[in-house]
Amino acid sequence: MKLTHALYEPGGDGPFPTLFAFHGYGSNALDLLGLAPHVARGRLLVIAAEGPDELVLDTVGGGSPRGFGWFPLTLANPPTPLAVASAVARAREFVDEAMARYPVDRGRVGVLGFSQGGVVAYALALSAPDRFPTLAALSSWLPDDLAASLPAVDRSRLSALVQHGRRDEVIAPARGRASAEKLRAFGAEVTLREYDMAHEVGARSLADLSAWLEERLG
Repeated sequence: MKLTHALYEPGGDGPFPTLFAFHGYGSNALDLLGLAPHVARGRLLVIAAEGPDELVLDTVGGGSPRGFGWFPLTLANPPTPLAVASAVARAREFVDEAMARYPVDRGRVGVLGFSQGGVVAYALALSAPDRFPTLAALSSWLPDDLAASLPAVDRSRLSALVQHGRRDEVIAPARGRASAEKLRAFGAEVTLREYDMAHEVGARSLADLSAWLEERLG
């Protein structure tokens, strides 16, 4: 498989309900894998991909790679549609490879993304809601140009959870709310939850995420 990834496999025999997880900018495949034992009582096969862009976050003394991303992202240079499309294509290829390799129950598949990874998750679910009918977007946003480029498909079966911190200093809570409204305009069933937290996954948001995923995938 072309992307580095980490895997949490529940006990018992597969195929398993599966969650594909996409981390945020500067993180890695192990970050979201830590959620796996705590959501849906650990019954989901969680496959966490690592972004293809290796980042140098500390340039002191020449720097060293500390994390990964899905597409270039700086305050001065917002992500281009081409960069996002390339990241989504890599993620889609990874999902295809993972489904062929691991014991995935193809009838119960969801995508989850945190921050930048949420953009990837949005794109996958909104482009193919029959394949990914469960979407969890954590502290993320749905770019306007991505929303405008999506194919015309029936999204009435898409169920989405949007979680955001009211003290998020990286992605403003208003962007999470706007993304939820875009989802509703697409015809998806949307649950929006805000929490007294920053750009993170908190205890309360994790408990809500777990219950929501168990109801749809468990």
